[in-house]
Amino acid sequence: MAAFDTTRTTYGSTGLFGRIGSLFVSAFAAVVTWNDARVTKNSLESLSDRELADIGLCRGDIEGVAEGRQVF
Repeated sequence: MAAFDTTRTTYGSTGLFGRIGSLFVSAFAAVVTWNDARVTKNSLESLSDRELADIGLCRGDIEGVAEGRQVF
């Protein structure tokens, strides 16, 4: 015989506080991602053309690398 507990909310639903918390987590993750891209871009822009060539990049590749896109 199976017993079902009908006094609880549906499994997997998060309620209001869970949704607000996940909103803050998502916003924080977006800020961290943006800051990582900013730091990477600034670091690569400070290199000379010769140093960029040594690691297989050119100035046009910096934006793509900072955003996490693969550059070949």
